[in-house]
Amino acid sequence: MSPNSQFEIRNSKSLFLMRQHYSWVLPRITIELGLRTAVMGILNVTPDSFSDGGQYFDRAGAIDRGKEVEQEGADILDIGGESTRPGSEPVSEEEETRRVIPVIEALARLLKTPISIDTYRASVARRALDAGAQIVNDISGLRFDRDMASVVEGAAAGVVLMHSRGSRETLHRQTRMQNAVEEVLHGLAASVEKARGRGVSAKAIVIDPGIGFGKDAAESLILLKRLSEFSKLGYPLLAGTSRKSFIRFLTKDAPEARSWGTAATVVAAIINGAHIVRVHDVRQALVLADVTDEIL
Repeated sequence: MSPNSQFEIRNSKSLFLMRQHYSWVLPRITIELGLRTAVMGILNVTPDSFSDGGQYFDRAGAIDRGKEVEQEGADILDIGGESTRPGSEPVSEEEETRRVIPVIEALARLLKTPISIDTYRASVARRALDAGAQIVNDISGLRFDRDMASVVEGAAAGVVLMHSRGSRETLHRQTRMQNAVEEVLHGLAASVEKARGRGVSAKAIVIDPGIGFGKDAAESLILLKRLSEFSKLGYPLLAGTSRKSFIRFLTKDAPEARSWGTAATVVAAIINGAHIVRVHDVRQALVLADVTDEIL
């Protein structure tokens, strides 16, 4: 093999690993995706999240944590008022609204970081966007509320379409898939088609394969390993693996193991094409992203 041929092979491999660049257009800001990995910091305003339940349930504590997430360097702040962990129970629309809207109103005045509302309810999303959020992160991929796409389109908001299966009550009681990658691809394509059919701009959409949602540990690992295959849909990829239960199947269930296990999955997600990683530990993720981006 000639030296030139060896160079061409190396070059083609590096091009394969390069992420497509996108401009994620939000109401008041555009986020450039692909050149470097964006970090979405999680703020759970809930008493029962699996990893930080109750820690920021107090309104003042949640606002302080939101400011801290920006100071730590997050590109996006994702605020949720209902835990969707395995075994969790849905809360009422009124309770979800009561938890998140005052926090969003306060932080939207204080932060430059764009705010995302983690909800599957159109009415909560509408209130959150009116309060200053710019992104809707919908775990149902527009399946649970027929009005969600119209809310997103009407506000010219960004949207994360996540793949999940079943209803809100049966999210984590699904049977194994015959072909996880193909089924998730089909589900995400259907969510994108629904969004585009309701007038949502292509530049507003990010897709998320929903690792850990209706998938067992083996399926979650397959999706993480083959994450790059979802790029064929033509939209930026978000990966949310932080402190997910499937990590506990791979290592001892200890706080440091969960943190280090998350770190390994974040690096794997970036290597396999993630444009955005959704995490609890922003400082850790920024170091992982910066180093991994430079290696690639």
